[in-house]
Amino acid sequence: MKTVQLPSKTAATCHDPAVTIAEISDPTAVGESIEVIEQDVVQLESKPIRVRRVVVRLGNALVLFHSTNLAVRTRTRLHTDFVAYTAFAPKSIGTVNGLPVSPDRLLACMPGIEVELVVAAGYESVAFLLPPDDIRAHLRSRHREDEFHLPDGIELITPSAADVHGLYRWGRRLIDLATRQPEVFDIQQTRTFANVELIENLLATLRSTVRTVSTPYDLSRQGHSRVVRIAEDFVLSQTAERLHVTDLCEAAGVSERTLQYAFKELMGMTPVAYLTRLRLHQVRKSLRAATHGTTTVTAEALGWGFWHFGDFSRAYKECFGELPSETLRR
Repeated sequence: MKTVQLPSKTAATCHDPAVTIAEISDPTAVGESIEVIEQDVVQLESKPIRVRRVVVRLGNALVLFHSTNLAVRTRTRLHTDFVAYTAFAPKSIGTVNGLPVSPDRLLACMPGIEVELVVAAGYESVAFLLPPDDIRAHLRSRHREDEFHLPDGIELITPSAADVHGLYRWGRRLIDLATRQPEVFDIQQTRTFANVELIENLLATLRSTVRTVSTPYDLSRQGHSRVVRIAEDFVLSQTAERLHVTDLCEAAGVSERTLQYAFKELMGMTPVAYLTRLRLHQVRKSLRAATHGTTTVTAEALGWGFWHFGDFSRAYKECFGELPSETLRR
């Protein structure tokens, strides 16, 4: 893998800052700090959350570093103009649509796709987001048009370990440089050089990919991920209704035993415990977005199916470390 070499040129202006560093302490604010993805986060532990996100813009391409100190569930939708490849840190633990993440595998996502991640505390990754047409133009100028194909939906691919580890290290070096010296990425030539290196390193990694066959266990985990997603969507669509396991089973088309097992396996908690936490996050979003005098805690709680206000306030404070009234007053 190549290292980033910095030219000594004058800085060029750009519409967006070349480097953005965000230290996020509210799970409902995670999706607000980047323009090319829509992201919804639910923290799975009742502790203060610390999410770190560093975005480096290399012309049209972006390199995105993400870390979290807590276990979280994320649903991320990629912008339709970008393809994304994500490399994982050596100690990262989690699942992508039910399949286990690994530092030996690369997550490949086609434009516009939604990805569901459940990750443990200490998770770190580097994602590379590029317009497919930029990759094709790069190859066309070098008469190598056949080297690139869009991912088929969401794929966890297996390149050579040396290449995928090298791609991750290249991304981390770039992120570390941007964190220490963000001003160097204000230079147009720096961004251009880094963008070319990114494309070449990515293509080298993709060329070493070997075909893998899903095991019965993989297929089972993917099925459980679909059950969780359907249950989530059902709860978000039935905003003011109370949660009943029988309704969740009917929506997902599974038995209560399968529903319970799917949530325990992927989320580490029961369906009602997780989906209650999901609704608490929706209440918090509404309270944070409200302007003075436009809503009340009671109205937002009722709107998300919380009828016992004492239990609701206790659960909210346990999850977020403050009362809902404090969130609304801010």
